[in-house]
Amino acid sequence: MFENTKAFSGFSVDDIPAAKQFYNQVLGLPVTEENGMLHLQISGGNPVLVYPKGPAHKPATFTILNFPVPDIEATVKQLKERGVAFEQLPGVGRDGISREGGPLIAWFKDPAGNWLSVIQD
Repeated sequence: MFENTKAFSGFSVDDIPAAKQFYNQVLGLPVTEENGMLHLQISGGNPVLVYPKGPAHKPATFTILNFPVPDIEATVKQLKERGVAFEQLPGVGRDGISREGGPLIAWFKDPAGNWLSVIQD
């Protein structure tokens, strides 16, 4: 039934201008805005929809976007230089990177509190 649809993912934020600035200026993603919503242009796929919920927004408690990168240490360093704070979860080193089981991964949050990650490709 859906094998030929161009499905896309989406998530909410509480502040569209803050999200636009973060995803475009901090993460470097191409972002378009239409009808009060954002479209994040992710390489290799359909855009991701970011929609406003204002004060009704509840941050996702799981990782909503994973960004595979070839050099996680360099990426984490660059993001820190842009003001991104990495989550210090159990098993995460002082550099913000988890090296315990599975691929190297580092988690951070967007301005709305949604979980994101960079993961070693």
